[in-house]
Amino acid sequence: MARIQPLSPESAPAACRDLFQSFLRERGAVPNLFLTLARSPEILKTAFAHFRAVMAEGTVSTRLKEMLFVRVSHLNRCGY
Repeated sequence: MARIQPLSPESAPAACRDLFQSFLRERGAVPNLFLTLARSPEILKTAFAHFRAVMAEGTVSTRLKEMLFVRVSHLNRCGY
């Protein structure tokens, strides 16, 4: 069980909802990390910008980056 519970998209502050809509359009779901960060909208905004920069296509493909995220999460026994 998480020490800090993620918010539901409906209960998140209004300042977070546009970012959540972007996630829903682009990825079909809002990751738990961002639902948890919604408890502090300013931190959520900066984390979202960082996530966008890291996931942008570059030398390493977006697909490989996503596979690495999943593998690291699995190795760390993350529930998502």
